[in-house]
Amino acid sequence: MTKPQHPALAAFVTALAGRNMTRAAYVAVALGMSATVLLTMDPAYEAGRRWIIALLWGCLVFFVVEWAVRVQQAARAHRAAAYLMSGRGLLDTLSGLAVPVALVSGMEVRTAWLLAVIWVLKVTSGVPGLRQLRRVLVVEARPLLSVLVLFLGSVAEYALEHDEQPATFGTIPSALWWAVATLTTTGYGDVVPITPLGRVVAATVMISGLGVLGLWTGILATGFAAETRRDNFLKTWESVSWVPFFASLGPSTIADVAQMLHTIDLPPRAIVIRKGKPGDCMYFIASGEVEVDLPGKKVRLGEGGFFGEMALLGNNLRSADISTTGLSKLLVLDLVDFRVLMARHPDLAQSIDAEARRRTMENRT
Repeated sequence: MTKPQHPALAAFVTALAGRNMTRAAYVAVALGMSATVLLTMDPAYEAGRRWIIALLWGCLVFFVVEWAVRVQQAARAHRAAAYLMSGRGLLDTLSGLAVPVALVSGMEVRTAWLLAVIWVLKVTSGVPGLRQLRRVLVVEARPLLSVLVLFLGSVAEYALEHDEQPATFGTIPSALWWAVATLTTTGYGDVVPITPLGRVVAATVMISGLGVLGLWTGILATGFAAETRRDNFLKTWESVSWVPFFASLGPSTIADVAQMLHTIDLPPRAIVIRKGKPGDCMYFIASGEVEVDLPGKKVRLGEGGFFGEMALLGNNLRSADISTTGLSKLLVLDLVDFRVLMARHPDLAQSIDAEARRRTMENRT
């Protein structure tokens, strides 16, 4: 039976494990990497050794506390073992223990602190491009295996060249280094085959390298494009499903709506809607924020919000001024596309009529 936790301490732990901890981790990683760079610069290290080491210790203490907080959270959910054995848990453990273990084992101080580079891995999960790259590599793993031409070429060069050049082709790993240099630079690199058949294999690897690199580029570019479309579609779907007269519709209808949207990027303080002007579209906020100037008050709408829907309900005069407060990306659904959508989905017309009647009653009251 677990010991009950003090309410204030529980609230503190929950706050630490949330977004505040994530934001602080980004700051700690930035400071830690800056100190690590200064650690390798002799003049800077000699001039500010105490400050650099103190900053590194401060970052390390933060990551140890973060690790302890996450263990505490996992223990309260009876998932401590699962967390510690997960990739996230192992990374958190390494972030907190790698440097102290190295220092205790007698490693030179500056060398031991180089292990702080592990901290960078903690923020990679928050980088969209790296997450997409990981998914692309997993999804396209089989086509990407064309790189096995490297291994085949290295084995062939080992068999042909190891007697003639034992220092450079004496092992398959050495031959594999030659294959990587040859494939990625379309040249021999720093190792040159000297046997006739070895040169034939080298020429084949160089020519194949052009095809393999082109194939990889195409696969990765296509994969990134597909992942980007997937992420955008999911975000668009979520935004559309929040609209009252879309929420009750089936998945096929919402998918049609999502495909009809087009994107506009707006700078800060850009006027999106002017009061009294005719409207012919509605907007979804993909990112950023807008300010709605209502009588007596101003309301701000953030990511996932929507506005201008009355133009689709038959009231084409805008009722408020709306402008962006920062750099914003909006998704636009035109009235013409909306009417085409209503023709395809009669159930949508019924939802629109019901929503229009509800809005009319609200306005009267």
